Amino acid sequence: MLAYIIRRLLLIIPTLFGIMVINFVVVQFAPGGPVEQAISQIQGTAVEATARVSGSGQSDSTPGTQSPSIGGGNVSKYRGARGLDPELIKEIEKLYGFDKPAHIRFVEMIKNYAVFDFGNSFFRDRKVVDLVVDKMPVSISLGLWTTLLVYLISIPLGIAKSVRDGDSFDMWTSVVVIIGNAIPGFLFAILLVVMFAGGSFLDIFPLRGLTSPNWDELSIFGKIVDYFHHMVLPITALVIGGFASLTMLTKNSFIEEINKQYVVTARSKGLEEKRILYGHIFRNAMLIVIAGFPSAFIGILFTGAMLIEIIFSLDGLGLLAFEAVLNRDYPVMFGTLYVFTILGLIMGLIGDVAYHVVDPRIDFEANEV
Repeated sequence: MLAYIIRRLLLIIPTLFGIMVINFVVVQFAPGGPVEQAISQIQGTAVEATARVSGSGQSDSTPGTQSPSIGGGNVSKYRGARGLDPELIKEIEKLYGFDKPAHIRFVEMIKNYAVFDFGNSFFRDRKVVDLVVDKMPVSISLGLWTTLLVYLISIPLGIAKSVRDGDSFDMWTSVVVIIGNAIPGFLFAILLVVMFAGGSFLDIFPLRGLTSPNWDELSIFGKIVDYFHHMVLPITALVIGGFASLTMLTKNSFIEEINKQYVVTARSKGLEEKRILYGHIFRNAMLIVIAGFPSAFIGILFTGAMLIEIIFSLDGLGLLAFEAVLNRDYPVMFGTLYVFTILGLIMGLIGDVAYHVVDPRIDFEANEV
């Protein structure tokens, strides 16, 4: 198993490099860019989304609509640059590193990222690492509580559905599971806002933030109550949108084990159903569920919570990434992508190790070609 872990760790390097290359190339062709954002701030106008990025990573206007610069009559590379001194444009390019070709910028970025130097945000005047550290508690709170509740609900429900397969309880709970699986979590979030956060009906729960403005004045007990009061709606939305797949996975895993020969043998020996279920079936059936915990957590933490953070104005990693994309804040975009990719790959490895820990009979090295 140690040799397998070492090979997987070494495989992270080319995988991470490939992901960074693909995303860097894609971003070069995305409309707009940091230079256009800076120009729009100077001019007080928004950058048009139809601007096309050239191969060097700098945006081009569509043919026939490029804006001339004051001074030598040259055609500007950027929309909205009309009336700006070409020397100012060059200074802006140098400020954001766009005075260099794209491949040189990429090589420099990878060299810095190799030592976890992600630089400073273009528009927040702070280090990317500091921004991520500041936002991490919100996202970790959402991820941990949501994952914990999803497992606490899905596993007992899945087991109950498996032992009552086909009866009325299984049918009615399946309706709930199907609805939870069919409707995205952010739609549930909007419904909860309308129903319970002063939308059209009740005004019970706060809509914004993780804590109240008077947080520092509250007692320890008051802070705990205030914290959970703010977390009720976002966590509920995430749990409703995420428990369905795990419930069905648990049910199907138990049903598969229930029909195996060793269960029939245990029953023929006169063992009680509870002992068979929790003494024999549980360990084998829970293998895939337990081993999937790392990837489930990372999925909720970095992807599932983004829209929820936006809807409830929670200042976490999802909202940070969303704003970075809108503002073309490349250091934040690529820095967070780099960190999250490493975490995702490591969590995948932890999931494989968890398989082996739960069932030592699983040998990944023996399955390799």
